[in-house]
Amino acid sequence: MERGTADVVWSGSWVAERLGVGLAGDGELRELLGLALRRNPKRAHLLVSNVLGKHVPQRPSVVYGAGVELGRRVRALLGEDGARRAVVVGYAETATGLGHSVADGLGAAPYLHSTRRPVPGVARAGGFEEAHSHATSHLLLPEDPELLAAAGPGSALVLVDDEFSTGNTVLNTIRDLHARYPRDHYVIVALVDMRSPADRGRLTAFAAEIGARVDLIARNTGTVTLPDGVLEKGQALVAEREAQAEAPQDGPPHPRPHVRLDLPWPAGVPDGGRHGFTEAHRALLEPALPALAERVAQALGDGPRRVLVLGFEELMYAPLRLATALEERTDAEIRYSTTTRSPVLAVDDPGYAIRTRLVFPAHDDPADGPGERYAYNVAGAGFDAVVLVVDSAADTPALHAPGGLLDRLAPHTAQVLLAVIPSYVPGAPASERQEEASMQLPEPLRGPAFSSYAPDEVGWLLQDLSDTRLEAPTEEREEAIQSGGAHYAESLPVEYQPSAAYQELFKSALALSAARIARAVGTVTETVLAERGPRPVLVSLARAGTPVGVLMRRWARARRGIDLPHYAVSIVRGRGIDANALRWLAEHHDPADVVFVDGWTGKGAITRELATAVAEFEKAGGVAGFNPEIAVLADPGGCVRTYGTREDFLIPSACLNSTVSGLISRTVLRSDLVGPDDFHGAKFYRELAGADVSGLFLDTVAARFDEVADAVDAEVKELLAADRAPTWEGWAAVERISEEYGIHDVNLVKPGVGEATRVLLRRVPWKILARRGAGPDLDHIRLLAEQRGVPVEEVDSLPYTCVGLIHPKYTRGATGADGKAVESA
Repeated sequence: MERGTADVVWSGSWVAERLGVGLAGDGELRELLGLALRRNPKRAHLLVSNVLGKHVPQRPSVVYGAGVELGRRVRALLGEDGARRAVVVGYAETATGLGHSVADGLGAAPYLHSTRRPVPGVARAGGFEEAHSHATSHLLLPEDPELLAAAGPGSALVLVDDEFSTGNTVLNTIRDLHARYPRDHYVIVALVDMRSPADRGRLTAFAAEIGARVDLIARNTGTVTLPDGVLEKGQALVAEREAQAEAPQDGPPHPRPHVRLDLPWPAGVPDGGRHGFTEAHRALLEPALPALAERVAQALGDGPRRVLVLGFEELMYAPLRLATALEERTDAEIRYSTTTRSPVLAVDDPGYAIRTRLVFPAHDDPADGPGERYAYNVAGAGFDAVVLVVDSAADTPALHAPGGLLDRLAPHTAQVLLAVIPSYVPGAPASERQEEASMQLPEPLRGPAFSSYAPDEVGWLLQDLSDTRLEAPTEEREEAIQSGGAHYAESLPVEYQPSAAYQELFKSALALSAARIARAVGTVTETVLAERGPRPVLVSLARAGTPVGVLMRRWARARRGIDLPHYAVSIVRGRGIDANALRWLAEHHDPADVVFVDGWTGKGAITRELATAVAEFEKAGGVAGFNPEIAVLADPGGCVRTYGTREDFLIPSACLNSTVSGLISRTVLRSDLVGPDDFHGAKFYRELAGADVSGLFLDTVAARFDEVADAVDAEVKELLAADRAPTWEGWAAVERISEEYGIHDVNLVKPGVGEATRVLLRRVPWKILARRGAGPDLDHIRLLAEQRGVPVEEVDSLPYTCVGLIHPKYTRGATGADGKAVESA
């Protein structure tokens, strides 16, 4: 512990002076404990520990070290063999982290903590009551029903709580478990032993009654003296203080965005001891902690010098270990505490242990219904950043809502980082978990090492093939593709280098269409949040969908104050979506939260490809639950039900290739480069940085968000009430055009402005069909067609603004649909 000067005010003096509560004990007891008043009809006072990491932010190494040291003392008591055969049980919610730390100190002992969160499908192995608590019922829900009995006769049960006061809770626990799993040795562990002489004698009598040895190990020993009538006096004092005007908790006038980080928790490792935590789990977690802390540190950046890692109720151990690892790798001052169910009076006085409190609604859908939750000594503590760690089951709308915990934290720190770890779901056989753990997929690639996007804008579930030569002349690629000698995803076209005139055309088109695009971005994002929210995971189809995914993420952050996770994955026509990317997503997110994002639809080929690929993924044993519907900026083909617009207009990101898509190539799938356990590949064209307009495109569109907000609200309201079922008009039109022009292959007909642009940039175009009278949306098409010597044919009754026709039956030198020369018009 950090020791101050001798004249530091004791954080229990305020209560002691007003209620006559006395605290006496060995040397450092007053350094370890302060006093506060609780809103509880059963007990007026609360002993507030300075080393528990619950109510008082403390250095994580101090919190963890206190538990580990107690565990070592238990190991010395039991001996090495006894320590290996012991089972450790901690108490929810306050001692879940302490109990886990004690188990770590023992070394090999399995750990289980009681819980107040029932879990469907997991049978109770026991339960007991905590008489003085505001939430009394405890459940024991080990995944392995033999965990509490596995060690056999002669093994010790170690019970860990933060304080040992009357002993009632421990007696209730032992009574329940002894009837189910009798043993002859129990060890009680606590930070402080505060029993009265009478209570000490009661424990001795109880041990004799059940015929078992009961040992007690505590860091410190003392007593609390309570004068007559203290409960009534305490309740009156609480009522008096709470009747006074409490400082308002209103958040900022607009939601402050926070950063969300999905931590790559080791596969098969529980998020804590709710269902049991074994030596095998410990062996997987320990080596992963430095990398997890590094991810948190990168997300925080170099700015924060005073950081609080804030856990959540029973989820104490995982954030504590993240905090200890972060403390080891950074020069910043790291503190750790957690939120709690316990209602305690806050008094801003140096002689009182709870100086401030934040009040917010429960956000984990608790079995006992909604209620208030609290974070103490966080407001006004001068933290530059708060890292809030929750499990995915607690990442609910209530957490993000106005008045929720994130909203309450925002006014009291410059930066809030929400770190989410996957909730452990019992039930999968250990062999399956081991198989999952053995196939460790890499973490997403991020800028600036891969792509020119900021690291938080998108994570690329791809492998970097930047050093591999993959480009081939367009004509060679087309001939190989159409002859069946190669698939289009096995090579890359030579990147089109726009002329100065074309670049100016792009900038003009962007200026003219930015508001229109912003409106479509807002409409599709708000539709997704309304129907797939509140925490959708955006998964863009690389690369055309990726700028749209980034813009949707920016809209959600600017207008809603939330950070949506965003990843980019590869999908290849005829070969499906990257199954390894789906596996990675399923390990880190609920598949039901995944929303696939693309730029636009043409005839709907990718829409169908994705639906087929997801069905095949599930059929092959992949995790079920992915929704194959795509959300797009523009749906001129009528192929999806979630879109920003169904107009066929110029989306400037379609005008260019990598230089508007973070300098990333189209994705590559080739057997000699992509193995069965690899992500699909792509290249990062660093050498094109001078021509990169990716940021310009995003910033120009995002700058128009405010001005289109009202129009978006009205449009979304209309759309949500409308029939948006796909019409597949685009597919019908493509089939008709394919036959009319003698092509007989719908894959060579590319409808819409975006697809026609791609034909001119990446394929061998035959001709462009343009709707008669189409205006500036086709200026870039006409310029590209002129540069490549491709005729533009104006036609009536075209359902798209334009359609690009790839040269059919292509061989070098051919120009007609039958592969023979034709007269130019």
